[in-house]
Amino acid sequence: MWLNVSEGLLIPFAGTALGSACVFFMKKELGRNMQRALTGFASGVMVAASIWSLILPAMEQSADKGKLSFLPSVIGFWLGILFLLLLDSVIPHLHLYADKAEGVKSKAAKTTMMVLAVTLHNIPEGMAVGVIYAGLVSGAEKITIGGALALSLGIAIQNFPEGAIISMPLHAEGKSKTKAFLGGALSGAVEPIAALLTVLAAGLIVPAMPYLLSFAAGAMIYVVVEELIPEMSAGEHSNIGVLMFALGFTLMMALDVALG
Repeated sequence: MWLNVSEGLLIPFAGTALGSACVFFMKKELGRNMQRALTGFASGVMVAASIWSLILPAMEQSADKGKLSFLPSVIGFWLGILFLLLLDSVIPHLHLYADKAEGVKSKAAKTTMMVLAVTLHNIPEGMAVGVIYAGLVSGAEKITIGGALALSLGIAIQNFPEGAIISMPLHAEGKSKTKAFLGGALSGAVEPIAALLTVLAAGLIVPAMPYLLSFAAGAMIYVVVEELIPEMSAGEHSNIGVLMFALGFTLMMALDVALG
């Protein structure tokens, strides 16, 4: 069991690292339309994962509350939204197409704040994987090894383009290919760390599982709406992002249903 868990926790990070490795094989920075497409795809995966892998299991685990079975999911969802709002306000970061950094004022380099922006939205993804596997280890209802694997794979798939979106601009900004790769890969290191800490606290988590599942969902939805959707819709040809969003959404939905 623990071997399966450790592999599951590392799968999303592997997606980020593989995507970051694109800097060694691609000579030019990703085009704007390609970045828009990849961002839309990542958005679709995250939204579908939030619904099928997190919110629906949370509501199923609260079924004994009858008409109030939605309450833990609502509370957890809003706590996740507010948690990411807090992080977004205090961590200095720079979104891909933005000219002005967000969060507290910082003299950090532009490339550093770009990495922090990706790291920021990797936190809820790591929490989501950790909560799922913590529930699996503790025998929580409605959580299966297939469902946990589907979430890990889905996040890894959407992490692949994220790794490329970070490493390629870092190289274009003047970083060596090795440093650009490390910057992209390390932006995803927070995921297995957050997930492992969550799994280690599995015994404490199970009673609050519905709240924590929806908490992770709320945090991921915040990232999608606040960052990814504006990036995929900016400028002309926003339909590219929309179509890739639909592709990512249906792929993650199919993974969760087929493996869960």
